[in-house]
Amino acid sequence: MLTSLPGVEDLRRAADQLAARLPAGLAPLARLAYNYRWSWLAGGDALFGAVDPHRWEMCGHNPVRLLHEASTVALEQASGNAELCRRAYSMEECVFAEGRQSATAHTTISADRPVVFFCAEYGVHGSLPIYAGGLGVLAGDILKAASDAGLPMAAIGLLYRQGYFRQRMDTSGWQHEYWVDVDPERLPAALVTADGRTPLTIRVPIRGRDVVAQIWRVDVGRVPLYLLDTARAENGPVDRWITSRLYVGDRDTRLAQYALLGLGGVRALRALGIEPGVVHLNEGHASMAPVELAAEAVTAGRSFSEALDSARQRTVFTTHTPVPAGNDTYSPDEILRTYAGLAERVRTDWNDLLPLARIDPHDGNQPLGITPFSLRVSRAANGVSARHGQVARAMWRTMYPGRAEADVPIGHVTNGVHVATWMAAPMRDLLDQHLGHGWAARMDDPATWAAVDAIPDELLWATRRALRARLVEYVRERATTDRLARGESAEYVDLAAHAFDPDRLTFGFARRLATYKRLHLLTRNLPRALRLLDGDRAVQILLAGKAHPQDDGAKRVVQGVFGAKGAPHVGERIAYLHDYDMEIARHLVAGCDVWLNLPRPPLEASGTSGMKAALNGGLNLSVRDGWWAEGYDGENGWVIEADPAADPEAQDARDAEATLDMIENQVVPRFYERDGDGVPRAWIRMVKASIKCGGLRFGAHRMVADYVERVYRPAIASQGR
Repeated sequence: MLTSLPGVEDLRRAADQLAARLPAGLAPLARLAYNYRWSWLAGGDALFGAVDPHRWEMCGHNPVRLLHEASTVALEQASGNAELCRRAYSMEECVFAEGRQSATAHTTISADRPVVFFCAEYGVHGSLPIYAGGLGVLAGDILKAASDAGLPMAAIGLLYRQGYFRQRMDTSGWQHEYWVDVDPERLPAALVTADGRTPLTIRVPIRGRDVVAQIWRVDVGRVPLYLLDTARAENGPVDRWITSRLYVGDRDTRLAQYALLGLGGVRALRALGIEPGVVHLNEGHASMAPVELAAEAVTAGRSFSEALDSARQRTVFTTHTPVPAGNDTYSPDEILRTYAGLAERVRTDWNDLLPLARIDPHDGNQPLGITPFSLRVSRAANGVSARHGQVARAMWRTMYPGRAEADVPIGHVTNGVHVATWMAAPMRDLLDQHLGHGWAARMDDPATWAAVDAIPDELLWATRRALRARLVEYVRERATTDRLARGESAEYVDLAAHAFDPDRLTFGFARRLATYKRLHLLTRNLPRALRLLDGDRAVQILLAGKAHPQDDGAKRVVQGVFGAKGAPHVGERIAYLHDYDMEIARHLVAGCDVWLNLPRPPLEASGTSGMKAALNGGLNLSVRDGWWAEGYDGENGWVIEADPAADPEAQDARDAEATLDMIENQVVPRFYERDGDGVPRAWIRMVKASIKCGGLRFGAHRMVADYVERVYRPAIASQGR
């Protein structure tokens, strides 16, 4: 595997230094802390939490911080716990024995020429705050699934010293943003060195000067994640700011980040001695990586055209959004300023380079887009669901004159989610009992999931009730703290502390907030929506999400929801959880009974939160868009048949009423109709269908296998010709 690549000794040294301050029995925890494999092993979270439960929460489940900050008394007590020490040694052996295994299942893709995955954000774990939302969490799930499968993969990203913004809401519901410094010395990461002392650095030409970047290594199981960081004394403050914040609002800085990720990512690979067999651009932020690969060949004497074509043969591209704002465009002046000297370095002319970034290469008035550029420098491209593949082909059809829409060379690999990360422990324990030993290694076998049908309804219902009760306990504490923080009245705070019912039908709506996600559909007919909160069959609703700092429209949508907080029952049956992150998501997708997804079609590329809910027995109520267009089977949830061609206002009015109709007439009755044993049999049949569909068809194991067969192997084969 790739565990011997540069940085492994630096991680080992960091772990040894941490172990040196711990009692001997806890040394395995120090070594586990520097490999995120613990985070998706059963019992991993509980193992670290047992050292000092309060400090574990205060550290945001960061194991390195925990072991640095736990008191001597707590560490001594933990080291005296023979069972805890035994579990630590056992888990360490499991993780590192796996790391020593060779990749026998992927003979076409070798460790000598691995897949190298480029992405601007990674949601590996909440303690590594370099992600914003779905794109990053998906990237983290891909790395984990690649590790599980033994796929030779390395990953390139940026180490943001302030991460993504944190969110605070005021009493009106207006979002305020703030940032918190990240101390990389307290992350499960190590600075890669050349000789055990001197940091390995690269120089990247950005804005007419060389920017120096150092490289951190994070181990995600068997996959090394390398993060570039410009916080170096050699750089001025402007260049140090490049790796300050994820998706920084300043256009020049953001473009500099893309230059660092693309150009610098390839230079980092060279410094690390990694020769990529496949370069996977996960979105277009790293689109200059193939150009940097070509530049090396130009230096060796090849023409730029030949060199770029060669780089193209090992580059693949995944596009994630049909929303125009998600496809960045720039002016020629901005590009020339950021990439000053690039054309000369690759021995070509800007008049040959710039057209690659225009939809119509002959129209000099068009802006320069990173998505058109990525499509042109990649041998293959894909959307992230079958529906999104169709939308992307239509969206970019004019780039391929003379081709029918169906022949536009953009395929699809439907997203999936990492089962071991997102399936809650109680559900995993239930499946352990009924799916047979080692079921997690047989997730691609339909027979594995068919066994879900034999689980007694009573046991599955008890598990769902337990998950909902855990969610309610979490929400009571979290919502109380949120309301206190934003200065709500004592009465409104008290409603959160004592409200929410572990036996009440619970809806979840949580995601990156943008106007096209249509949170406002829930309040469009407010009197009717409020009636759902009253009576013996009342529902409760949990909301969360962040709007981009510059998206005032999305912020006003949230304000509209807050405007109803004084209505009867809202205070005790609706909660908006501040600062949505992976930890909040983990609780919500596990405990909510129904996951709401109401995007304006066809703007949902895939969506993955509903997949996570399905793994835990949650049911989806969604517009037929993204993954749900292929996931809905008539038994695992409900679908809203929206008309993409309709006027937006008419579309919203129709879909809002359709959603309430569905909730009132189908969802609520099915949940609350119980037999003599108190079990909603019809509901449980749907729960079983949801688990089977989610586990078999929408797991990250299936997604990575699809990438290997449909995307990576053809790229490798094309280079052999």
